[in-house]
Formats: sequence, structure tokens, C-alpha cells
Amino acid sequence: MELVLTKHFGNERYRHLDTYTELGGYEALRKAFSMSKEAIVEEVKKANLRGRGGAGFPAGVKWGFLPKDLSRPRVLVINADEGEPGTFKDRLIMSRGPHLLIEGIVITCYALETHVCYIYIRGEFAREERILQEAVDEAYAKGFLGKDILGAGFDLDVTIHRGAGAYICGEETSTINSIEGKRGWPRVKPPFPASVGAFGRPTIVNNVETIADVPWIVTHGGDRFHALGGAEKNGGTRLVGVSGPVNRPGIYELPAAVSLREVIYTHAGGLKDGKTLKAVIPGGSSTPVLKANEIDVTFDIESMQKAGTMTGTSGVIVIPEGTCMVRALSVLMNFYAHESCGQCTPCREGCGWLAKILHRIENGQGRKGDVALILDVCDHMMGRTICALADAAVMPAQSFIWKFREEFDQHIRDQKCPYGNRF
Repeated sequence: MELVLTKHFGNERYRHLDTYTELGGYEALRKAFSMSKEAIVEEVKKANLRGRGGAGFPAGVKWGFLPKDLSRPRVLVINADEGEPGTFKDRLIMSRGPHLLIEGIVITCYALETHVCYIYIRGEFAREERILQEAVDEAYAKGFLGKDILGAGFDLDVTIHRGAGAYICGEETSTINSIEGKRGWPRVKPPFPASVGAFGRPTIVNNVETIADVPWIVTHGGDRFHALGGAEKNGGTRLVGVSGPVNRPGIYELPAAVSLREVIYTHAGGLKDGKTLKAVIPGGSSTPVLKANEIDVTFDIESMQKAGTMTGTSGVIVIPEGTCMVRALSVLMNFYAHESCGQCTPCREGCGWLAKILHRIENGQGRKGDVALILDVCDHMMGRTICALADAAVMPAQSFIWKFREEFDQHIRDQKCPYGNRF
């Protein structure tokens, strides 16, 4: 299988400009400067490059939302926050191939007639930020950033902005507020960022992996990228992160047509020590859980939706038999209760209530009707807030109960955890 992103990631020098250019780096940019801006956007549309940040929206279509009027300067924001539990693919790109991202940024900004880009990076990614800044400095020094890039008459400035560790700042309008120096609260939409974004300017927000794919698309064409996915509506390969008790945890670059079973048992080597699979969270902590008998599903967006879950950020969390699902859900709800920004009442209060109810069930203090109460709270949270954080808490909460209801009922009936767990 042809690799788009990780082909040279085993080379420790690949993160440096000299090695990157020796291996063909920035040739896509030279080609892009010989193309019309419209042609670049059209290739990305043909590629069917779906956003790799979780929503899966077609990148080329999203770019088309920018107003045609160029009287207001445009902005590109790269979301490198990667705060979704179970997700760790973007940090690999930034640490192993930062120039892939930078080249993708320059091509994208050229195509969108944008001269300013902000990379919003998660505060905890200190090492990745250092490597990325070194790469940005190299690019400036060699004329790949700054004024009159490669003599093409195109100017671009890239600024790296470190966040402060807030999960909510992964939401695109919260990212923009944080870049502006404001509290990281999501904005009410409309207006959407493409119309009124960073500093009031038309803004496109894209994920790291999404933009890192752009140089390959420009070099090889959108049709070829689309074919790599092996799925009608999902182009290219994508980085899949596998965590949990598997023999080979890590990042794998795979086509969308790969099945979840293949991801776990072929690429990640199956479960360690002969353990049996109990469940899988397929796309980061906010995606609905699947039972062990539901993993014969391909990893494209539409197939996962039909299975009742999401591809999300491709963070596959493997859960073995012997895991208390009440405790697992309680841990997740503690996270969402802690990370809710508090702006919307259904999220602020709902996430807190879910965490409290699950904590008491797990600790042998569950009450009759608690499971129904959890589902009722979920119903009053879903789709009732400015951003999707409430939904991100509701989807795992509902699916854990729907798929493993007997464990929740047993905890309440026996007033203890059958697995002997205690917080």
C-alpha cells in the first residue's frame, strides 16, 4: 500500500529541512505555484479529502465557503490541539514530519489567497512545539515562508500559538477565541468562521493531518488520492492510533476500506496475553462504543455511521474482557465534567450530574432508577448547547448503557462492583 504521510517517518532526520528536501519535499509547492488557485482547490475536492479532525467534512468544500470578496484579509488556522482522549496522530506528524505540515500550509494559503496562518498547538505538546518552531524557522531561512516565497510573489507568515491545555479549545470557534487572547469559549453560529473568524476575518480551520495530505494531492492528483481510500466517499489513507492492551500499540497509516477487525488483529497484533476483546471505542473517547461482535465494519465514515458510531479522530481504544464498563464510563464522564467550559447550562450541569451518578453507582451507592436518570439527563443535553462537548459526553454515556446495561443494573442490584473496583 502506498503511504502518503508516514513513508519517511522512520528517518530521524526527516524533520529537518535538508533531509526533507532531499526526499522530494517542497516540490509539491513548486508545482502548486505553476497551477491556478482554482485548480488546486479542484484537486482537493476530487481527492475527497475528508477532515481528519473528527467531523469528516470535505476539505475542498469547506474552503469554498470563503466569501469571494477579497477586500478583507483571510486567515488559515491549523487545529493542532488534539485534546481528544485516545488520539495521538497529529503529534506524530508534528514531531516526525513538520515540514509536511508547513508545505501543506503554504499550498493551502496560496490556493485560498491567504497570507496569515496560525498553528494552534496543545499546551502540553512542549516537545512538538519546539520541533515545529525549529521547522518554521528553517522554512523562513530558506525562503519557503515569508516574503516572495520561491520568487512566486506570494507572501505568508506562520505563527505558532500555544494553548493552555483546555479540551474545549479544540472546537474551532473556541480555538479562534483563544488565539485572539479571549476566554476559550465556543461562539454562537452563525456567523461561521468562513465569514467572521479570527480577528473578524474570513477564516478556515483545518486539522493537522488534513493539511499534511495536501502536498501529496498536488503532486499525484486528486483522483489518485481518492483511489487510495478504497471507499466511495472517503479519499486517501488516514492515520489510525491504537491504544489499550494490544501487542503493537501505535500509529498505522491505513486506507478507509480497512476493517476495524483488521486494525486490531492484523496491524496492532491482537490483544496481549491471550486476552479476549470486550469492546472498542473506535474514534476517540467521544464516539459510541462497539461490542466485540460489531467490529467487522470498514473504517470509512459512512460505514461507521451505519454501525452506530463514528470514525472521529481515528483513536481506537481497545477494551478487554474483565474491564468494568461502569468504571470506564465513570472515568470518561469525570473528564468531560472537568473540561466543560461552563458556558451552557445543559453541558455544565449535565456533565457534572453524569459524573456524580456514575461515581455513586460504581461505589456501591447506586439507586433504583439511576440508569434511567442517566439516559434522561443525556436526552436533555444532546443538541442543546453551543458546541458539541455535551454531545461528546452523551454519545459514550448512552452507548455504554445501551450495549452493557446488565453491568450497570448489576452494580445497583448488588451494591458493589463485580470486578472489585474502587475509586
